[in-house]
This record gives sequence, structure tokens and C-alpha cells, in this order.
Amino acid sequence: MSIDDLHQTTAPTVFYLTKRFPRLSETFILDEILGLEAHGVDLRLFAIADPHEEDVQSDVDRVRSPVTYLRTGEGWRAKASDYAHFVGSHALIFRRRPRQWTRAAAHVLGSGPSWAMATHFVEAGRMAAEMERVGGDHIHAAFAHGPASVAYYVHLLTDRPFSFAAHAKDLYLSTPEVLATKIAASTFVLACSGSAAGELRSIVASQAEVATDVPVDRVVLAPPGVDIDRFQPGPLRPRRVSPQGVLRILAVGRLVPKKGYPVLLEGLAALVERGVEFECRIVGGGGQKDELHTLVTKLGLGTRVTLCGPRTQQEIIREYHQADVFVQASVITADGDRDGIPNSVLEAMACGLAVVATTVPGIPEVIRDRETGLLVATGQPEPMAGALEALADDDTLRRLLGDAARRFVVDHLAHRSCVELPADLLLGRITAESLASKMPA
Repeated sequence: MSIDDLHQTTAPTVFYLTKRFPRLSETFILDEILGLEAHGVDLRLFAIADPHEEDVQSDVDRVRSPVTYLRTGEGWRAKASDYAHFVGSHALIFRRRPRQWTRAAAHVLGSGPSWAMATHFVEAGRMAAEMERVGGDHIHAAFAHGPASVAYYVHLLTDRPFSFAAHAKDLYLSTPEVLATKIAASTFVLACSGSAAGELRSIVASQAEVATDVPVDRVVLAPPGVDIDRFQPGPLRPRRVSPQGVLRILAVGRLVPKKGYPVLLEGLAALVERGVEFECRIVGGGGQKDELHTLVTKLGLGTRVTLCGPRTQQEIIREYHQADVFVQASVITADGDRDGIPNSVLEAMACGLAVVATTVPGIPEVIRDRETGLLVATGQPEPMAGALEALADDDTLRRLLGDAARRFVVDHLAHRSCVELPADLLLGRITAESLASKMPA
């Protein structure tokens, strides 16, 4: 067997890059890593930085690849060892690939460099040096902003192919020209929802100067899916609301503006005025914690609403099993930030909960009004209160919507099936172009 034959029969080594790992709130990244490994992808895991979170998901221990952090200091208060690695890594690349290093540096300087671009280029040197040492074959970035920028610069430094995924904030808060540049240089781009795929394809079409001759089919729809074995209906379903007639409402997600928690709280205040008895638990941590505590008090919801803080996945599953209704109050913020398809929505559906959600693009792809849940107008408390009141008064509707939601994710969004497409793309079994050729005209 020749060396070329051996190379062709050996699975490629994929350098997988995320922003921070492990993060308690990003279980979809952990699930993707585990799913890719289970499908035979040889991963080398990298993160731009360590989140330094005290609590981690227990399944982190199942990840086979060790994690290499491109920087270990907090923010850019890097440790002396970081600077030594950066200098040594760029020196190695310059010695081995002077032309590529010069081209990449010139690209950064010629782009009117920002601080972010400069830092991503520096970080890319460390990852590129690792690829040179161990012979990595492909770079895949888990997000379209910082990680994809680093992956793009590694591509320029090493000539290795790269790909990236786009979800929500990383897509909608990135400039079209920068995104188009990355898409043009990539082998494929994974979009978590149809609305995200449409946005990316629109960017390709509108940035002809940057994305010359780039087929829009390079963007591949690849929803993350949900683990339907882990997230299942609880032992008490089907059931009525609590014996005291109290509707148990659950919301799960980071305490950030795009989640729409102020609108949810105002909707809950309207629910009080409608005479509905309820309790609401909001699970998640984030920068809006103090603001939401203040609003809970102002609206007189202190005995009804509990801000629970962050929870592990096992704890969140118990929350799903103890709830009657799940609510997703997502909004589009003034700067354009928004959700894609929140993983918590898929988890709640898999657990057989009736879901009330807003019409932020992406969500209606899984929550179909009065089929798999109830959709309400974005940013409006009264319609949300009306939908929750309807579910409080109708046990049958709650059960039917929950059952339909579970069937939908089992049929269309089981994680073990959804991860096959990214795995096949990374293993080179298929290409984005071959997928497009199989689509009906």
C-alpha cells in the first residue's frame, strides 16, 4: 500500500474550534462533539479560552479529545506562557511557510485591522502551529464570529480547508462582508435553521465582490437536533396541572436581552389580572439577573416567579418533568441579535411539554401554531398571557400539543440522525455540492 493509499483510507483529523469550552449553557456544542466522535470523526478539540465555570455538564467526561486553549489568561491579560506560545507559533509558521504567513499578515493589515482581527490572527498562529506538528487535515469552527475568524486565518497560514457553523448572534451581529469572505474561503457552512441558511445565502448573493463565483449551495441546512433518549416525557405525564390548580410554567435560557424575559414577566403580570393561578421558574444565568429581580418585585410577582440561576442538564431535565408548560419569549434586539432555534425549545418538545413561543424567525420552523405548540406575536405581553391562559384552562389541548411536539422532534430532529450530515461532510463522504445536486429542481 502506498502512502497516498494509506492517507485515503485514514479518517481525516479535524481540528474543532469553539469559543469557550466547556460552557454550562452550550450543551449543543457538547452534544455535537460527542455525536461527531460517535460517528467516527477524529477530533482535536480547541477553544479560544477557558470559561472558568465551576459547574460543568457531567457528559464532558465522555469527550475523548483533550482541550487545547489558545489562550489561558482572562481576557487579554494573557499569561507569560501565552505570549511565548504565540511568538513561538508564528515563528514556526514563518519558517515553514513564509509565503503563507506573509500573505495572511498582509490580508489582516490590508483589511483596516481591528483589535479583534489582530487578536484572532495571533490566536490562529498557535492553532496553525499545532496543525503543522500533528498533521491536522481540516478546521471546523463551531461559530461564525470569533472561532470562524481564527479558522479562516489558520486556513490562510496552512492552506488547510476549513468550515464553520452559524447559529444566531454569531450570524446576525457579524458584518455581511466579513461573513461573505469566510464563506468564500470555506468548503461548507452549516446553518442551524432555514432562516439562518436563507440569511447566509442572501449574503453570498449580495456580496458579489467578495464572494465571487461562490455557489449558495455551499450553505447547508444542519439543525442541531435533540437527544430524544435523554429528553423524554416525565413519569407523571399525561396529567392535569398541580392538585392546587396551579399552572407550572418553565423558561430556560441565559438571562440576556434576546430571550425576552421582561416581556414574559409583563405577560405573567397580565396572567395574574386574568385570575390564573401559576408559578413560573426561569432557569439560567446572565447579565440581566439584577434587572429581572427588580422587575419581578415591581410587577408584584415575587411569590410566583423564581429566578433559579444556571443548572446542569440533569437538573434541567427534572425541571421539564415538573412543568406543565414551556415558554420561549424570544425577541429581536435593537442591534439585531436574536435566537435561532433555541435548544431549550427542542428539549421541552422532546419532553412532551406544550410550548408557547414567539414568531422570531427560526422558531416557527419547529413550533407550528396549534400543531406542535402555540405561537404568539414577538414582544407583546398580552398575547402571551392569552396563550398561557388557554393552556391553563384546557388539559386536552396541553396534552395534544405536547404529544405532537414529541412526535415532531422524534421524526425530524433526533440528534443521532441530525449529526450524520456534519459528520459525513467532515469525513469527506459527501460535499455541499453533491448534496445540492440531489435536491429536486
